[in-house]
Amino acid sequence: MDHLSKLENRSIHILREAYAEFRNLCMLWSIGKDSTALLWLARKAFFGHVPFTLIHIDTAYKIPEMIVYRDKLAREWHLDMVYGQNEEALAAKLTFPDGNATRLECCSRLKTEALKHTLDGSWPRYRLNHTTGQYELDKNTEPYTGVIVGIRADEEGSRSKERYFSPRDKKSDWDLAEQPPEFWNQYNTDFAPGTHVRIHPLLDWTEVDIWEYILRENIPVVPLYFDRGNGKRYRSLGCWPCTKPVESTAKNVAEIVAELKTGKFKNVAERAGRDQDKEDGGGLESLRRAGYM
Repeated sequence: MDHLSKLENRSIHILREAYAEFRNLCMLWSIGKDSTALLWLARKAFFGHVPFTLIHIDTAYKIPEMIVYRDKLAREWHLDMVYGQNEEALAAKLTFPDGNATRLECCSRLKTEALKHTLDGSWPRYRLNHTTGQYELDKNTEPYTGVIVGIRADEEGSRSKERYFSPRDKKSDWDLAEQPPEFWNQYNTDFAPGTHVRIHPLLDWTEVDIWEYILRENIPVVPLYFDRGNGKRYRSLGCWPCTKPVESTAKNVAEIVAELKTGKFKNVAERAGRDQDKEDGGGLESLRRAGYM
């Protein structure tokens, strides 16, 4: 069995374990390459069907092409698609683009707080109605306590401290000292009632692994990842005021794989174009301790 197939099998096993163990299960979909590869793995794990809700946190500042791609794929794959956002902060203009917050404060409000309250059901959720094609207020306010996330250990420092099954408290706060050990692929899924658990099926994948898998499986991704004639492309996707492209002439997935294998970005962090990381000391640990993805 080749390297990608081993990774695929482990991820599918973890997805099935999560589905078997957690009743109120959802998957976060950021619309980026990693969570889209994870979505593809979920479809393979459950024979073309995704049996849990997809959650997207809409900051209202995502690059418009990302939202178009989200809704197109949600309709084509008939996904149970839900989004949430911090409507109060947006209405009060308490954001970085409005000049009323630092990048880190903005990220905390529009991503961390929105995620926590969307998951616990205390803020409005909007679910895609596949009949009308529109998002409607979701009547279901039951908390999601099992959350599948497409993070990778190699992407950013704080993420390397995660487990495949990583518990949080009821407020989604993360205590690194309380992470359970995971030895020899033995995963702990037995947690106290009410424990919020993050599940990370891509933890051991690398950036190259993801792109090679996307190439092998022909997974559709947002065109923002490709050079469209100006010698630039996005390596990591986020909100447009805080995300910068990299210098690259890679116009398709095969060219991205070849570019990464040259070592061009060997000494450049994958999220180097994400300005909010720099305000957090070059990482995301303070945001992630408070519940960020």
